[in-house]
Amino acid sequence: VQLQASGGGLVQAGASLTLSCTTSGRTSSSYAMAWFRQAPGKEREFVAARRENNIKYYADSVKGRFTISRASAKNTLALQMNNLKPEDTAVYYCAARPNWHVNYDRALVYDYWGQGTQVTVSS
Repeated sequence: VQLQASGGGLVQAGASLTLSCTTSGRTSSSYAMAWFRQAPGKEREFVAARRENNIKYYADSVKGRFTISRASAKNTLALQMNNLKPEDTAVYYCAARPNWHVNYDRALVYDYWGQGTQVTVSS
């Protein structure tokens, strides 16, 4: 399974960005998908996750501003980010595992990772 993240960039506070994660290889609709981010000097942190039944989970810091979804191309996971803040600046990673895990917000439970895409929000 390969994941390819894209869509990052440099934006001003209050702007929006949409990240995409394209999957290839042996994936199915049962896969659990997630987004994590890592800022310089900090640990990788959970952002959002989507179960196979389309139930979604979000970190408190992004709830109401970010939306995780499966894009029209079924092998693509999107992260719509609105009202971006400087503290959202990080490298964003998409992740996947074959089935849902109760510790969905822990990076270590995911088997597959994309290469990351940089999001920089200026104040």
